[in-house]
Amino acid sequence: MEVSHRDIGGDNGLRQPLLTDTSKPSANKARESSSPETLTPYANSTLFSLLTFSWLSPMVAIGHKKPLDLEDVPQLSGVDSVVGSFPILKHKLDPDHFNGKKLTTSELVIALIHTTQKDILITAILALLYTLASYVGPYLIDSFVRFLNGTQDSNKYQGYLFVLVFFLAKVVESVSQRHWFFKLQQGGIRARAALVAMIYEKGLTVSSRSKLSSSSGEITNLIAIDAERIGEFGWYIHDPWLVIVQVGLALGILYLNLGFASLAALVAIVIVMLPNIPLGSVQQKFQEELMTCKDKRMKKTSEILRNMKILKLLASEMKFLSRIIELRNLETGWLKKYLVTSATIVSVFWVAPTFVAVVTFGTCMLAGIPLESGKILSAVATFKILQQPIYNLPDTVAMIAQTKVSLDRIISYLNLDDLDSGLVEMLPRGCSDVAIEITNATFSWDVSSADQVLKDINIKVDHGMKVAVCGTVGSGKSSFLSCILGEVAKVSGSIKLSGTTAYVAQSPWIQSGKIEENILFGKEMDKIRYDKVLEVCALKKDLEILPFGDQTVIGERGINLSGGQKQRLQIARALYQDSDIYLFDDPFSAVDAHTGSHLFKECLLGFLDSKTVIYITHQVEFLPAADLILVLKAGRIKQAGKYKDILNSGSDFMELVGAHKEALSVIDSINTSFEYENPQVTDEDRNEFKSEKTEGTNRQLVQKEEREKGSVGLSIYWRYITSAYKGALVPFILLTAVLFELIQVASNYWLAWASPVSDGMVPPVGGSTLIIVYVGLAIGSTFCIFGRAMWLTIAGYVTAKLLFNKMHLCIFHAPMSFFDATPSGRILNRASTDQTAVDVTIPNAIGVFVFAVIQLLAVIAIMSQISWQVFLVFVPVIAICIWLQQYYISTARELARLVGVCKAPIIQHFTETVSGSTTIRSFRQEDRFQDTNMKLLDGYSRPNFHSAAAREWLSFRVELLASVTFAFFLIFLLIIPNGTIDPSIAGLAVTYGLNLNILQASVIWKLSNMENSIISVERIFQYMSIPSEGPLVVESSRPSDMWPSHGKIDICNLQVRYASHMPLVLRGLTCTFHGGKKTGIVGRTGSGKSTLIQTLFRIIEPTMGAIFIDEINISTIGLHDLRSKLSIIPQDPTMFQGTVRSNMDPLEQYTDEQIWEALDKCQLGNEVRRKEGKLDSAVDENGENWSMGQRQLVCLGRVLLKKSKILVLDEATASVDTSTDYMIQQTLGQHFSDSTIITIAHRITSMLNGHMVLVLEQGLIEEYNSPLKLLENKSSSFAKLVAEYRGRSSSSYGT
Repeated sequence: MEVSHRDIGGDNGLRQPLLTDTSKPSANKARESSSPETLTPYANSTLFSLLTFSWLSPMVAIGHKKPLDLEDVPQLSGVDSVVGSFPILKHKLDPDHFNGKKLTTSELVIALIHTTQKDILITAILALLYTLASYVGPYLIDSFVRFLNGTQDSNKYQGYLFVLVFFLAKVVESVSQRHWFFKLQQGGIRARAALVAMIYEKGLTVSSRSKLSSSSGEITNLIAIDAERIGEFGWYIHDPWLVIVQVGLALGILYLNLGFASLAALVAIVIVMLPNIPLGSVQQKFQEELMTCKDKRMKKTSEILRNMKILKLLASEMKFLSRIIELRNLETGWLKKYLVTSATIVSVFWVAPTFVAVVTFGTCMLAGIPLESGKILSAVATFKILQQPIYNLPDTVAMIAQTKVSLDRIISYLNLDDLDSGLVEMLPRGCSDVAIEITNATFSWDVSSADQVLKDINIKVDHGMKVAVCGTVGSGKSSFLSCILGEVAKVSGSIKLSGTTAYVAQSPWIQSGKIEENILFGKEMDKIRYDKVLEVCALKKDLEILPFGDQTVIGERGINLSGGQKQRLQIARALYQDSDIYLFDDPFSAVDAHTGSHLFKECLLGFLDSKTVIYITHQVEFLPAADLILVLKAGRIKQAGKYKDILNSGSDFMELVGAHKEALSVIDSINTSFEYENPQVTDEDRNEFKSEKTEGTNRQLVQKEEREKGSVGLSIYWRYITSAYKGALVPFILLTAVLFELIQVASNYWLAWASPVSDGMVPPVGGSTLIIVYVGLAIGSTFCIFGRAMWLTIAGYVTAKLLFNKMHLCIFHAPMSFFDATPSGRILNRASTDQTAVDVTIPNAIGVFVFAVIQLLAVIAIMSQISWQVFLVFVPVIAICIWLQQYYISTARELARLVGVCKAPIIQHFTETVSGSTTIRSFRQEDRFQDTNMKLLDGYSRPNFHSAAAREWLSFRVELLASVTFAFFLIFLLIIPNGTIDPSIAGLAVTYGLNLNILQASVIWKLSNMENSIISVERIFQYMSIPSEGPLVVESSRPSDMWPSHGKIDICNLQVRYASHMPLVLRGLTCTFHGGKKTGIVGRTGSGKSTLIQTLFRIIEPTMGAIFIDEINISTIGLHDLRSKLSIIPQDPTMFQGTVRSNMDPLEQYTDEQIWEALDKCQLGNEVRRKEGKLDSAVDENGENWSMGQRQLVCLGRVLLKKSKILVLDEATASVDTSTDYMIQQTLGQHFSDSTIITIAHRITSMLNGHMVLVLEQGLIEEYNSPLKLLENKSSSFAKLVAEYRGRSSSSYGT
């Protein structure tokens, strides 16, 4: 049987997993190694070197000596690099944009063809050459058998001429096929890179409204799976026309041998090919459904990974895991249909050549056409070659269907609405005194809906003005800044902007990478300015404390920084840019009072003294310094003017200021007199970052991802094949495969033996007997092949389900430290690409390898039986092949791993870009981000390109050796004395020998591909052995249902560190929080407040010491038993995609009445009633369609429903205005009067009506007493904090 080029090279080798890394190293390496001397030798190699792939030999030699790293892989040149290919694709697609038309799939196809036209043309010529060369053997077999049967001595030279022609045909066939495959992959890599660059560029320009229609999980799939599939389509691009050429040539040879019986062969071929059309459309439907389900699952997984901490705090991670499993079950339903259909198609086409042979030979019998063994063997050889296009056809049809789905998905993303670049009229810097002018403007997130976010806005801001924006929760403050940035669609009116902008978002957007990179944000280092920025943002001291200073790598989304640190880093980034207009979206609420006043004075009033600044704030004390205050309510500017002017001119502003004054009166009502000293930020005041420097601490939090090195252990294969039913199906698969091959050989043997060599000879059996036995054997082989396909499908499907469930269970059971140190791109990688490989590719990869080995053994057996001397050549050739494979595999394996390692950074960089697109656009940094993306893309294409070349390097050498073996075999046949062997059987051996080169290469290929694709399993197993958190439930130690009845918390000598290589964050705390009392925890940013709370929930386990709740040591009970009894309103308010109901009640424990009651208590009832869907109103990804303050109120609603005995508020009111804060405090006081409440807050007023205050400093207890007692002592830290807050609140900066 001739082997499909997909088996040999395509699918398994290309659909490689994304192993992963953090996003920066590969970009840096790309930059380092971009010098001309490390350009790929392919760019300027000689013709001989190109033909034999010798240009790659130096790299294979390096890979054999040591595991390859990315630096060892040279740069790509010209259009092979995305820098060369992307402009071609973009140029072809651009004119359509200008006409305002939507792109169509056909336009994208034409543009992709244009990008790779040279490759397509060359491969078409090579494919034709290969096809012609492959038919030389079948054409000559009949003549060769007759030559063997005749008197060879008379014309020895004719025999050697046969050998020479056979050998040359094989060499031409080999060289053309190797270069055909290589050029296809080269074009595919180019098309994929250009396409990903296109999708990325779209991600930078897509409008905020359109962004909501496609989640980051879906867009990840566009890059990880769809673009990859289009790159792979190159394998199949010539198949449709090649099939016609191959069938035409086959019919020509059959006509020469069998005359008009070849028409019967044509009819049989058409019958076999016709089912492709309906089966292809069924495959496409299954593929579309499968991808839709995969998108939904990835979307949910991505959201869960982002919010894993809050899920663990709410003890609802298992509930969310069950949702992932539900989505996966829907997906596997379609996967099962898809796999069974594929198996059926493959089975039908494996037996197709036998079916065609039966029909053809049957027709010969009926028509009385004489069947001679030479003609039969020529026909059999032809049918074998014909098996390739027939066998490939279902693959091709399926791939066309899949690629069409992927192209449609990409087109629908590229057709999303872009931001209208004309929303804001940009005036050149310095041409006007006015920095911002908005006239009669109305804005809406969605122009098609009547829902307007801001109405009738009129405002003029001169250069250098400071404008404050305030208002209650949901009044449109953040949307106001978005309008100035041109992020919100304009319904009417105009906006003019003079100068450059810098933006600080309310939810901090931090890139993973070094602190320095985050601050510089693409600008050159100006040491003086940089130091000044660090100073005014109060970051200097922190960097001294950090082991790596400003070279410390920040985890994904700034995971290893506290909320305040992320905000100050954002502010530092904005200040360093030296823009004209600064937009601050309430950055002061995330930092403590002390740091907040420092930032306001030093940054806004000092560093940005001459700049235009618009700042949103809930801190009333920052308002008097503004030149203009805007008070927003329900999307309108209700009041505008200076502080004193508007104070008495309307109720809205009075409402905000009144609530603030009421809060301050709490301080004044405490009868203590203390002086207010002007606060200075002193060096001792700050211990900022979570990781202080201690001896021996020199590891970054986010480590480069481990990649296995060396060969994939046999244990991995064993674990994989014994996963389903303990490997019970494996013997059945092997048995059916062996039986199939035996029957195939037997049926061909029967044909060769039972038919005469020439006209005059009498056949050993009658014609009808010959056909009946052949048909019987054909039916037997059909059952075997069908059984084999089904057993393999069942084993692969069951294994995929098992591995998915085990891996996800392990991930959801992992401790928070795993998620802190692992970028979500790495986990998503395994859940998408690696899982797809396990679902579809790997069972096939292992199966086809085993079947190819069986076929090769059959060929060797037949050839050896005829001429044992062939062993003299076989043994050394096989030894050389094995040596070559061993020499090559270390390079191939590491290249395959590098392909994976370099893909995750692309995905991570992309998801970061999409989430921070507003910030990137506000700084006008789109080009730099696209540049980084291109470096990462080339970093991925480099190992991919060289991996493809390495496969061809090996195949070329192995096929050449096989062709030499075949030539020797033919020579042995010539020198064996006449009459020693049956010419028919010798002809049969030659028929099989024609496939030797392809079979031998395919075995080596498939072994390498199997090793490459099994890496996905290896990586999934890696995540199945993550250390897990404590058990969710400890049956022997379950607390009673009434626990905790008092809510008393005892902390005994508590010591905590984030990781074994990091310093202690809490350094021996001992205190008691009394049941039913309200305790406030204060301290500078980074003093250990949040760490204490995390330890209470056992997000971090204590290094030493213990926490007791109502006399029970929390470390001895199950995590769910603990966490389900505690409630928390976290620092980052989180809402999940779904409905209001699913967000209020994630565990589905409460009735609608109870949910409405909770919504009313947290002041959201009316807001939800106004929405069309009421409790079923949609919540977008990350709760994007709700304001930050409203999200915080939903979190309050959750705890009101739960009514726990212990409640923790971690900066719970940071995102709301003072009046809403006051309302929240009243609500909590009313409904949790007998609960233990632990509060961390930067608003000191919320501490004053509590029972106790705990002051932390550098992980130690500095003070612990009632607020009254602490205030009596003027030198206490708490008294100083209150004095500072009172002073800040009553002072008016800048007035």
